[in-house]
Amino acid sequence: MAKRQTLRHDESSAEYQRGMAEIRKQLGPMADNYIRRIKALAPEFAWVNVTFPFAELYPRDVIDLKTRELCTVAALTVQGFSQPELKLHINAALRCGNSRGEVAEIITQMIAYCGFPAATNALMTMKEVFDEIDGASGRGKATAKKRKTAGKARRK
Repeated sequence: MAKRQTLRHDESSAEYQRGMAEIRKQLGPMADNYIRRIKALAPEFAWVNVTFPFAELYPRDVIDLKTRELCTVAALTVQGFSQPELKLHINAALRCGNSRGEVAEIITQMIAYCGFPAATNALMTMKEVFDEIDGASGRGKATAKKRKTAGKARRK
């Protein structure tokens, strides 16, 4: 039986750092946690995930990042089984300047290519993302409102 070789990659390399900068730009605060979770399971997989799509493909300048993310949402929708990745890329699409309506329209168009079940799964995943965003912004508003109300109560 052949001995399995463990590959080591330099996370301080320009390639890895370029990929991490790109993934942070697209995924925002969730990027580091996302890669950390993958790395805990399979370090080689995490390396490839950072360096191939994010250091090599996404930075290309033939099409803009907004379009790339819509294409990614379309591809993940058609797969029909990639809800965790779809969730990440719906967030990324929004961070890259796409509107909620544009994301919904791309998912709707994919009905013709993947059928209703896969498109419905994508639509429900999209709703989860929107609800999480709205919940986070709602919590922020509620907290600010509580502080304002508490301030008024103390002054009385």
